[in-house]
Amino acid sequence: VQLQASGGGLVQAGGSLRLACAAFGLTFSNYAMGWFRRHPRKAREFVAAISLSGDGTRYADFVEGRFTISRDNAKSTVYLQMNSLKAEDTGVYYCAADSSSWVFTTMNAYDYWGRGTQVTVSS
Repeated sequence: VQLQASGGGLVQAGGSLRLACAAFGLTFSNYAMGWFRRHPRKAREFVAAISLSGDGTRYADFVEGRFTISRDNAKSTVYLQMNSLKAEDTGVYYCAADSSSWVFTTMNAYDYWGRGTQVTVSS
C-alpha cells in the first residue's frame, strides 16, 4: 500500500493550497481517509477526515471553516482544500487510510500513512 501526498509548497498568509493524496494497492472506497499535520517541534495532530463515500466529514476545531476535505473514489484520491492559510498552518501534512467504516480523529485508528508534503505559510 502506498499513499502519495502532493500539493504542498510555500504560500503567503491568506493564500490557498490544495493537497492531494493518491492511494495505491488498496480498495480505496473501503477506507475512510484522514489528513494530519505535524508542526516543527510539535506532535502530529488531526486535521480532517472523510467517510468511505464522502458523505461524512470531521474537522479539527482550528480549521474554523477554512479547509475542505473531499474524495474521488474513481481516482483513489483524497483532497484537502486549504484557504485563508495562516502561519500556524505550517507543517508537514500526512494522509492516512483507515479500514473501518467510522471517521476517526485519532492517529492510532489509521492503518496506512503517506510520507507527507510540506506546507509553509509565510506571514
